[in-house]
Amino acid sequence: MPRKIPAMSSAMTAEQILNREFLEIRAKILEIAASFDRLDRSEGTVADDPRLRRIYEALDALRDSAGDRAEQVQLIFSRQYEQTWPEKFGLSTQR
Repeated sequence: MPRKIPAMSSAMTAEQILNREFLEIRAKILEIAASFDRLDRSEGTVADDPRLRRIYEALDALRDSAGDRAEQVQLIFSRQYEQTWPEKFGLSTQR
C-alpha cells in the first residue's frame, strides 16, 4: 500500500515567523559582529583576503528582497564548476 504523504499545515504569517526566529537571528548577527571585532583587534590585516571580500558580498546579498538570499549566499561561497575537477583533486571517475 502506498504511503500517504501528510498534508502541509497552513503557512505561518511573516509576523509569526519573525516572532519565532528573532532571537536566533539576533544571536547570529551578534556572533558575526563579534568575529569582525576580533579581526579588528588582532595583529596584522586580512583586508585583501578574498574570503573576507566574499563575506562582505554575502552580507550585501542579505539586503536583496528577491527571496533567494540563501541561494545567492551559497553561490558566493561556491567554486565555479570545472569539468576536470576530479583530475584536479587527484580523484578518478572510474571504479
